[in-house]
Amino acid sequence: MDWVRLYQAPRLVLAELDRLIARRRRLVGVLQVLPPLSSSEGFLSPAEQQAEQQGCSASLRALRQDLAAIEKAIKALIAADTALAHRYERITSVPGVGLVTAVEILLTTNEFQDRADPKHYASYVGVVPFERSSGQYKGRPRVSTQANKQVKTLLHLAALTAVRFSSALKAYYDRKVAEGKNKLLVRNKLVHLIFACVQQDRNYDKNYAPALV
Repeated sequence: MDWVRLYQAPRLVLAELDRLIARRRRLVGVLQVLPPLSSSEGFLSPAEQQAEQQGCSASLRALRQDLAAIEKAIKALIAADTALAHRYERITSVPGVGLVTAVEILLTTNEFQDRADPKHYASYVGVVPFERSSGQYKGRPRVSTQANKQVKTLLHLAALTAVRFSSALKAYYDRKVAEGKNKLLVRNKLVHLIFACVQQDRNYDKNYAPALV
């Protein structure tokens, strides 16, 4: 059975990276709920809203400092490991892909040891819509509800940034929309670009034609 892959345990550096990114995730969650919600408008007077903001200001500063410290620690951990730093450079060379997205991809692929097929990974993170049909019925394509929603969200944000700042990916997006394709296919394209850069051991090059075929 040539398709069988032996289990390869994640390296210790990945375990530490996982702990740091989980801690960052918790801090971001607190930052999102700590300030007064916009829905409070109409219930609180401007003076009351200002008081709420001032009451949270010290906590917000402390949380943002903690967040910056964690991100600094993540970058230092990556930089200290030659293999990890090398893969990280390849991943973040792709437009729109930053620190958090790159780390989540490294973790969920076990440095591309457990998940080496971009098509399978795209399915795993839910960026490939599946067609639903039964007899003459044909429903709208949908992604799997079992997808890794954390990575899916990060890829969505990365795709928005990539389309905005990369002329090559903006052209790809416009072409797919003109063909009547799903606008979110850019997320799938990012997955394939990331895997291509890592597996071909090169940084992203907008002039590298096969990457955008």
